[in-house]
Amino acid sequence: MENEIINKENFLDRIVNLIKKNKKAIIVLLLIIIIIIIGFYTLKHLQLEKDKKISEKYIEAQTYLLSENFDKSKEIYEEIILSKNKFYSLLALNRILENDLEKNSDKTLNLFEKIEKIKFEKEQKNLIKLKKALYLIKISDVEKGNKLLQEIINENSIWKNAAKEVLK
Repeated sequence: MENEIINKENFLDRIVNLIKKNKKAIIVLLLIIIIIIIGFYTLKHLQLEKDKKISEKYIEAQTYLLSENFDKSKEIYEEIILSKNKFYSLLALNRILENDLEKNSDKTLNLFEKIEKIKFEKEQKNLIKLKKALYLIKISDVEKGNKLLQEIINENSIWKNAAKEVLK
């Protein structure tokens, strides 16, 4: 029993001595951990603020669209696409396509390219490919559109049936 008490005291003494010897390293490690935690929460807060501003811009663009100020609406939607926000960028492109806000097909295809550079899940990328294929077919670039549809079919995507329907 005395051995256990002595061993426990020795163990505590060793820990205390270890802490005393490495006091600076422990303080630095704790400071680094605190800085990382604060940095993480700061970045998260900044991202939430950025998302909030983009959502407000989306609503503003919708307002301009409803008031038939198509140029201002298109300008804001393009700005949203350039922000590379996963949610609102895709919605903005959809609004541009649905309302035929961009008359220049090269510029619209450029917007598709910007959207394609955003990291989406596989099926979301295939949905974007499907929309791009439909747009290409609409502007009479049937060959490129069919090629994209065939890619969707070959990838066995959930959009496979839709792509097959368009190819018929």
